[in-house]
Amino acid sequence: MKLLSVNVGRPRPNPWKGLGLTGIDKRPVDGPVAVADPGSKGTGAVGLAGDRVHDVKHHGGSDQAVYAYAREDLDGWEAELGRPLPNGVFGENLTTLGLDVNGALIGERWRVGPDAVLEVSGPRIPCATFQGWLEREGWIKRFTRAARPGAYLRVIEPGEIRAADPVVVVHRPGHEVTVALVFRATTLEPQLLPRLPAADALPEKIKELARRRVNPWGSIT
Repeated sequence: MKLLSVNVGRPRPNPWKGLGLTGIDKRPVDGPVAVADPGSKGTGAVGLAGDRVHDVKHHGGSDQAVYAYAREDLDGWEAELGRPLPNGVFGENLTTLGLDVNGALIGERWRVGPDAVLEVSGPRIPCATFQGWLEREGWIKRFTRAARPGAYLRVIEPGEIRAADPVVVVHRPGHEVTVALVFRATTLEPQLLPRLPAADALPEKIKELARRRVNPWGSIT
């Protein structure tokens, strides 16, 4: 398991949300990139040095410090869409190889390179910027149905990371709540919400969604 690339965004106009700029245009960079906890959402800060988000209401902050997507899933989309998908095109900071990103458990920890430790926090939810960037009508629905969202990660221990760094799973929690399960529960399959509270490392916003939708008998309200 390793990183194929570390990708940093280039600001570009965002006509799809009317927000001015977007950082979705991420490109592989040479050499090491510092990764650290960006702190609270609202500032535009993310985990990778030189990168940022511009929709500060919905993106950035500690729970969305780093976004990872598997090269294997990009290859699957390439075949389905009939177009090349270079590393970083989904807006991911880390393009991985040999790692089951969507099957990762919430709270699972990865050591990336010699120093950095990242913790899986939840799935990426597609938005209008993502659809516009790929120039695919109906992309949000298509991506959602596929349930291959990729994973957001927190920075537990800072460090430097670079392409070809090994990724080692150093901790797996004792539950079965995966990135894909959380994505399905919070999008098209709310009947799965009762399974989410087992994952204590979920962002508070998702925990609150589960609490609001599930009564004490475990049924959907």
